[in-house]
Amino acid sequence: MAADTAVVWFRRDLRVHDNEALFEAADADELLPVYAFDPREYGEREFGGPDSFRFEKTGRYRTRFRRESVADLRERLRERGSGLVVRHDRPEKVIPAVATAVDADAVHFQTLPTPEEMGVENAVRRRLRGQDVTPSRQWTHTLYHLNDLPTAYTDISDTYTSFRKSVENRSTVRDPLPEPELPVAPVDAVGAGSIPSNGDLGLDEAAYDDRAALAFEGGESAALTRVDRYLFEEDRLREYKETRNGLVGQGFSSKLSAWLNEGCLSPRHVERAVRRYERERVANDSTYWLLFELIWRDFFQFQFAKHGSDFFRSGGIRDRDDIDWRDDDAAFRRWADGETGIPFVDAAMRELNATGYQSNRARQNAASFLANDLRIDWRRGAAYFETRLVDHDPASNYGNWAYIAGVGNDSRDRSFDVVSQARRYDADGEYVTRWVPELSDVPPSAVHEPWTLSDAERVEYGVELGIDYPEPMIEV
Repeated sequence: MAADTAVVWFRRDLRVHDNEALFEAADADELLPVYAFDPREYGEREFGGPDSFRFEKTGRYRTRFRRESVADLRERLRERGSGLVVRHDRPEKVIPAVATAVDADAVHFQTLPTPEEMGVENAVRRRLRGQDVTPSRQWTHTLYHLNDLPTAYTDISDTYTSFRKSVENRSTVRDPLPEPELPVAPVDAVGAGSIPSNGDLGLDEAAYDDRAALAFEGGESAALTRVDRYLFEEDRLREYKETRNGLVGQGFSSKLSAWLNEGCLSPRHVERAVRRYERERVANDSTYWLLFELIWRDFFQFQFAKHGSDFFRSGGIRDRDDIDWRDDDAAFRRWADGETGIPFVDAAMRELNATGYQSNRARQNAASFLANDLRIDWRRGAAYFETRLVDHDPASNYGNWAYIAGVGNDSRDRSFDVVSQARRYDADGEYVTRWVPELSDVPPSAVHEPWTLSDAERVEYGVELGIDYPEPMIEV
């Protein structure tokens, strides 16, 4: 029996297409969509435990992207005869209060597997039950549905390859849900509210840098446009596997992660677009590889459902106690600021600081340098990425950092030779000189190793180590 009045609480599912929480809620006679900017998501937070440290929870780039995404959702709902109530307060206060104000029978929402998000959900559910309002949660953010896994999520393999083969062979990707017809939204009963600015949330505005790989614009509209542009307008999917390790430009990879992680884009929509591309254009290793990456994303979501907060221990899910993680604020600061003296790492960190984005190849090398060369607690690096990344997702970010640091889902040594990586993936030095202009006159043969320059070459190229550009932090 459909509810007379329902509330749909949007979280990281800021879209109208393929959204099961919205789809189920739309059976009501009246439906009130709500989004809450949780103040705990902004400002400094403490990363707890015996080695606690403070970090800024959500930085300016993701905040801008999120605000744009909420604004776009509000407009898309209005176009469909509905609306969106926005508040800047804790969801466990906002959602029950709104439900009471409109005499709602049920509240529909997305459920997420990571501990903080689950804690907020549980707080909302407890209060709703105290008000005799039915909470209804839906799993909305992975390619394969939680209920369609070959085994219970508690029994899935901790190795990606085994997990991938099991879902590919024994599971099916569900069809995306259609956009529902939306009933009237009693927004006037509570007031629509305004979307807070970056300043309202305690953050500087985030200007676009013209060196950025892509101007990430938040929202479902931009997400759907990006899918069409990358796959069909520019026909780039056919070469994705060959170009995905690129470093400069908008077209070397799909760059869908920001929209996927904020829920502006359904991974099932992406999968259907890939299948259409394969029918109409070509099916090859590259078209498969984009789906391969979506399954990686799924893997970490289900791993966090299985292991929970164990992922945040210094020894990770493997409970390793044989690594002596260092606590060196000065060294960490040099890494974070892009002043390590290793050009490839510095370019990666400066790009992150200036734009909120790094390519996958840059992330892996920056992470490996901190965790494996400097041996600084990998969780500090992951927390720094959490602050800075426009496309941060807790499961993907902390799962990948643990993987690189050797405390996660792989027992093999994942340490990178960053200089060798730089020579391979930035052979002409374009990426380094884009972000480390001090080295712009150094030829490609030496730009990744400026310490090898002779005294005469240093004068010729205007690079005095320790003055114009830092001495390397490690022996190279």
